[in-house]
Amino acid sequence: MPKKAAAQHAVNNYDAESAERPAGERWVTQHNALVRAGHGLTLSEKRLVAMAASKLNSYKPRKVGDMPTTRISADEYADEFGVDRRTAYEALKDASKQLYSRSVTFYEIAHKRRGKPLEPTVVTMRWVGQVHYQKGEGWVELYWWPKLLPYLTGLRKQFTSYQLQQASALRSIYSWRLLELLKRFEGEDGSGWAEYTIEDFATAMDASEKQRANFAFIRRRIIEPAVKELQEKDNWKIEWEPIKAGRRVAKVRFLFQKDDQLRLGL
Repeated sequence: MPKKAAAQHAVNNYDAESAERPAGERWVTQHNALVRAGHGLTLSEKRLVAMAASKLNSYKPRKVGDMPTTRISADEYADEFGVDRRTAYEALKDASKQLYSRSVTFYEIAHKRRGKPLEPTVVTMRWVGQVHYQKGEGWVELYWWPKLLPYLTGLRKQFTSYQLQQASALRSIYSWRLLELLKRFEGEDGSGWAEYTIEDFATAMDASEKQRANFAFIRRRIIEPAVKELQEKDNWKIEWEPIKAGRRVAKVRFLFQKDDQLRLGL
C-alpha cells in the first residue's frame, strides 16, 4: 500500500457513528473495484452517496448483521457543496426519490468454458436497501445495501481515498468520476499516470450507447469538459491521449500532477 494512500486511509479510521468529523476533514474511501464500476448516479445523487460514505469508518470491518444507516441533513449538504438551504432541501428530496432505483455495475472475470474464455460477468447491485426522507425537517437517511458494504468498509488494500472537499465545487458528474479514476494512481508527490481500456473508461463514466459507438463523443462530451473543470477548480495539470489499436481507440492514458496544498475554488 502506498504511504500516501495509507495516510489518507488512516484519516477514516475513527468511530464515524459516534463522532462527526468537521467538513474539511471528511474523506471518501472505496475499494478500487467500486472506483472502476459504473455508478449510475446524477451529480446530486453522487454528492449524497459520497457524503454518506465519508461518514463510514472505512477501516473498521462490519460485524455480520451490522447494517449501518447514515443520515444527511439539508444544512450539512448546503455547507459542504456551497448551495443555499432551499437548494439543499430540493436536492435531498429529488435524490431520495431516485436513489433506491440506482444500481452499481461491476464486471468480473468469468471462468473459461471448454477452454474458451467467457465474456466478463456483469454484476449489478443497489446502493441502498431503503431511503427515508423526512419532509419538513430536511434530512435523508440511507440504509446501505449489505453486499455493497465490503466495498466501503473494512478496507485494508486496493482502495482509493480523497477528501470530499476536493470534489465539493465540481458541477459535472464526469469531472467527479475522472477525479476518482486519477486519484487511484496518484503518487506521494501528487503526480501519476493512469491508463484505462476504452470499455472500462466508458463503464466508469456511465457513457451512453451513442457515446460508446463514437470516441469523438466521449472526447467532446466527457473527457475534455472533465479535464477542463479539474484544471480550473482543483489545480490539476492533466495531459491525456487516446491509444489506438489499428484505427480504433483502445485505451485512454492520463498524465497528471496535483498540488494538494491549494484548495478547491468556486
